[in-house]
Amino acid sequence: MKQLLLTTVLLLVLTSCSGRKQIEKAISHGNYDRAINDALQKLDTNKDKKRKQDYVVMLKEAYYKALEQDLQDIKHFKKDGNPEQFKTIYTIYTNLEARKNAIKRVLPLQINGKNLNLKFDDYTSKIVEYRYKTSDYLIDQGITLLDSQNKYDAREAYDIFSYIETINPNFEETRSLLNEAHNRGTDYVLVSIENQTYQIIPQQLEADLLDFDTYGLNQFWTVYHANPISEVTYDHAMQLQLQRINISPEQVNQIQELKQKNVVDGWEYETDANGNVLTDSLGNKTKIDKIANVKARYFEVNQFKSTQIIAQVVYTDLRTNQRLDTFSIDSEFIFEHWYATIRGDLRALDGREYDLTRNRPMPFPTDAEMVYDTGEDLKMKLKDIINRYRIKRG
Repeated sequence: MKQLLLTTVLLLVLTSCSGRKQIEKAISHGNYDRAINDALQKLDTNKDKKRKQDYVVMLKEAYYKALEQDLQDIKHFKKDGNPEQFKTIYTIYTNLEARKNAIKRVLPLQINGKNLNLKFDDYTSKIVEYRYKTSDYLIDQGITLLDSQNKYDAREAYDIFSYIETINPNFEETRSLLNEAHNRGTDYVLVSIENQTYQIIPQQLEADLLDFDTYGLNQFWTVYHANPISEVTYDHAMQLQLQRINISPEQVNQIQELKQKNVVDGWEYETDANGNVLTDSLGNKTKIDKIANVKARYFEVNQFKSTQIIAQVVYTDLRTNQRLDTFSIDSEFIFEHWYATIRGDLRALDGREYDLTRNRPMPFPTDAEMVYDTGEDLKMKLKDIINRYRIKRG
């Protein structure tokens, strides 16, 4: 028990030394906020214990060094007078406030029996002042980008308006500007199907392939339309070109085998060579299984039909009429059904063969049904291409 207690105490001492060294290292390298956070963690419990005194001292040192550094930076940026620094100044003030509040949560603290008195200023008015200066400066930047009629500029403007919305909700109608930036930065893609197969494809298949509501697409800056909208200027076209449809003939393949097996077919009394019935040690007549050799003529039938659709997806820039990318798609659907019939004794079959005798022939699907079912696989592959592809812009 003593040994366990000694080991525990030693571990606590080593951990404490390691924690102090880590904080000292952070302070010496100028990582003051890291040192403050580590010290606050150590002081989260048992903060009045003597062994925690070093953490209070290091917290004080790191706090004043961080405060001095931040105030110097603010003084420098303000003197520079560049409005580009408004956001940086605002961020420093919010960090000052957050640091102050984090330390206040563990107060009161003591050093050598005396309360630790740290200098805390109220940064609320400065945060408000530079929140508005930052918002005012950035919103002009965003509007300038938005007026350029360039989609990437509109996306950059969207990021600016999003930041303003987080620090100053709906400042000068940023929500309306966010919607405008999103609309202007969005690529609109017109989708169509071109049947190059010289075969009729089911109307329902074409409707399903163009039903983009069922694709679950999640691209913030790209919208696909199968039906053009008059007020939308489309940037790109995506065409699904059906190049070839291969449909195999209906195939019925049959194999036949003679099946035979020794099976238990009832029982009989056991006899000796003279035909006398044998008995066990209690005088009871002994029984043995009767074994019969059963046979059956087994006919196994396989129905098979397959469909293959070969297609490609072509992305085109409608502004330049240049092809951007091409993706090949090869989709297949197989109809296959097994059943069996027999002449003879069912007991000659194994489990699988017996199960097949319970199946019945099935009507082959029509060519149109096969093409439609292949289209389901085609749709999944098309969805994968759309989800992975990102529009390339010059």
